[in-house]
Amino acid sequence: MEKSKISASQLFILMVLFELGSSLLVPLAMDAKQDAWLAILLGMIGSLVLFLIYHKLYSYYPDLLPTEYMQKILGKVIGTVIAFAYILYFMYDASRILRDFGEMLLTFAYPDTPLFIANALLILVIIYMVRRGIEVIARSAELLFILVYILAVAGFILIVSSGLIDFTNLQPVLEEGMLPVLKIASTQTLYFPFAEAIVFTMIFPYLNNPKKAKVTMLCATGLSGINLVITMIINVSVLGVDLTARSQFPLLSTVQSIQVADFLERLDVFFMIALVIGIFFKISVLLYAAVIGTASLFRIASPSRLSYPLGIAVLFLSITIASNYQEHIREGLKIAIFVLHIPLFVFIPLLLLLVAFLKNRKKKRE
Repeated sequence: MEKSKISASQLFILMVLFELGSSLLVPLAMDAKQDAWLAILLGMIGSLVLFLIYHKLYSYYPDLLPTEYMQKILGKVIGTVIAFAYILYFMYDASRILRDFGEMLLTFAYPDTPLFIANALLILVIIYMVRRGIEVIARSAELLFILVYILAVAGFILIVSSGLIDFTNLQPVLEEGMLPVLKIASTQTLYFPFAEAIVFTMIFPYLNNPKKAKVTMLCATGLSGINLVITMIINVSVLGVDLTARSQFPLLSTVQSIQVADFLERLDVFFMIALVIGIFFKISVLLYAAVIGTASLFRIASPSRLSYPLGIAVLFLSITIASNYQEHIREGLKIAIFVLHIPLFVFIPLLLLLVAFLKNRKKKRE
């Protein structure tokens, strides 16, 4: 839809920021208790298989957006319906992440500020970014990625220096066996945050070197998965299983515990900066995918015009999506996974790949 191109390194950075995004905020996989880190690791490994499916589809139609090749594979009517379902999902997911941001900001610093105002301030900046196109989003990510990792390394060193880590909180490993961990991995961490990166199939046609798409996707997922595993190990080691599970924002609680030499403390602002950057780019990618998908589906010549109405729709959806934060989390972990994630991330891509494979083989025979 636009003439811009991004490099493999820019795609890598966008994917890492996307997958870390809001997943650093919530108590991820805590149903597995002290084995949460293992559930995250297994979820990451499972997502690599899904990414190979997404990449194979892309290899059949390297110059087309998924919203376009879905119509080629399944026909005009069914393909359009499924493509529209993915666009709605991207907007829904963006609204969930925006709600996470607003709730965190209100809890952390601005308890008297209306949720609408907090969300509106971020979405307006995101709309401006999306209007500028994927190249501007990718270049901005390159600049801020360095800052995120400087803050992450500094935070890790300070947590270790403050002597807060107690690895006995991680024991016993596999207390209830491997089955509960596999269940959490297959019903939670496989989809959030890893398989959410299916949105990057909308970005692949803008790669200046399509051959690097597969390696970039797998490496980015591996790095973000390792980061999330380390984060969860630190959270449980510092806070313990019960406090990590009860905390709305466990990493924030961990960072608030830092106290070095009786003067270096209250470092919440570092956590906030890194998290806002991740959330900003996650919503930007989702909104951008919704914009270009809608433009291609409805043959709109200027996609940038859609960023305002779709952005405003995401804003209002983020407010109405749940009446409180507990309901919002329950909807994401218990309902959305079965209603949205499994069909959109697993069943439909498998169906598309099967039909595309059969069509491609028939074409080769002819």
